[in-house]
Amino acid sequence: MRGKGVFDKTTFSPAPPLPCSPVPPSNFQLLASNFFLLALLLFVSGCRPPAPPPAAELLVQFTCDTRGRLVPCGCFSGQYGGLTRLMTVLRELPGAGASGVRVDVGDAIGGVEDYHVMEYRRILQAYALMDYDAVNLGHREARLPLSVLRNLKATSPVPLISANLLDKTTGKPFLDPYRLVQHNGLKVAVVGVLDPRGGLGEQLGAGLAVERMESALARVLPEVRARADVVILLAFTDEDTLAALARDFYEADIILGGKVRQPAQKLEKANRSLVYFTTNEARTLGLLRARFEGRGRLTPLENDILFLKDTIPEDAQIIALAKAYRQEARQARLDVDSPERLQENLVPGVKSVSAYVGSEACLECHPTSAATWQKSAHSHAFRTLVNVGADADPKCIECHTVGFGTATGYRRMFGSVKLVDVGCESCHGPGSLHVRQHKGDKTVAFKFRPLGAGDCQKCHYGEFSRPFDWDQFWPAVAHGKEPPKPKPVL
Repeated sequence: MRGKGVFDKTTFSPAPPLPCSPVPPSNFQLLASNFFLLALLLFVSGCRPPAPPPAAELLVQFTCDTRGRLVPCGCFSGQYGGLTRLMTVLRELPGAGASGVRVDVGDAIGGVEDYHVMEYRRILQAYALMDYDAVNLGHREARLPLSVLRNLKATSPVPLISANLLDKTTGKPFLDPYRLVQHNGLKVAVVGVLDPRGGLGEQLGAGLAVERMESALARVLPEVRARADVVILLAFTDEDTLAALARDFYEADIILGGKVRQPAQKLEKANRSLVYFTTNEARTLGLLRARFEGRGRLTPLENDILFLKDTIPEDAQIIALAKAYRQEARQARLDVDSPERLQENLVPGVKSVSAYVGSEACLECHPTSAATWQKSAHSHAFRTLVNVGADADPKCIECHTVGFGTATGYRRMFGSVKLVDVGCESCHGPGSLHVRQHKGDKTVAFKFRPLGAGDCQKCHYGEFSRPFDWDQFWPAVAHGKEPPKPKPVL
């Protein structure tokens, strides 16, 4: 056969018939036969995915443990992190600007309160602006009720995934277990799971159940492997379990974590999988570049954990999302605004007998300590929130007011009127009994407990403080018993 191909009848020369063979086919029969073969080949090739490039590059960019950090809180200079800086890195920095497969491994939400859910919606909008392909659910998200998660699924601009978080009633996943995306000519599957261990069971959201990761993956991965050139597993679990999953499931080309103590020091190869992980409260971005050389064959080319340093400019679009969240929280009636809700948090049968009275009640009897306090940043801590529009954000108020979140402490409706700033009772506790005793109430016998570094670290930790050092911090606010009053001269 020569010429253009077997489908050109003018180039086809059939062999002469053998003895006793049937009459050779006519030209019309040959033409019909060739057209049938052509149609059959086209049909078969249409059912088969196009072959990926023989040596395509795969770029994966991933985050984990964002914990609600749309923006760095701003309490101290030199703070790393925030999705405001992540956006800048993904868009502008050399080597990271190329759009890859972008995913979040879990724990993007800050907590389970209603204002955390408000903020999480803005975080998902931020991920959409950054072209994220999927967001896996971690332990923090799994503490939300099923009804809230269903609503988030319906409204999220980025796909939420989990293969083993289940509707407790039906016993089935209510989110997509995986997501298929196209990247550089490759079909990439992103599968999500979370580890049910680590105390999650006691805190699991209403209406939820969690399947063992291994059971869910045994069910999902064979289907995924058949549909994708590359399989990426997002596993919200610890370092040892990431390696165990790699040993048990050869289908995963890349396994990203997770519920870990610190970002990975190096990229690991376990069984057939590349294993990498990060954490650190929105301060890092994980990068992994590899060459695809055929199904099940990835050669790593480059990997890094980028730290989002304070020198990186903050993106205006994400700043606007943070402002929108704070404005929404300001205008909303939140659970923390309800005295009845706050009373529910008290230990049953135990009544709080001491109440917050405000720093003003302390100044007359403690003038030396009051003078030290008034010279410190503690005395105008609430003003710093007002200056940045965060004075109605419950996430910030707790460490800038007296007793917020308790039955007798600061409430958002107070504005700047009372129980604001880091006052005496922020550290020492409610002072109403102390005041009554020193005004002559003989029915009260009260004594404040001793204080130590742990009292400061309720607020001075992580991104909310420089590395805490008692010997460095205490001299700026040092105070104690008042000196004895001088005796009157006779």
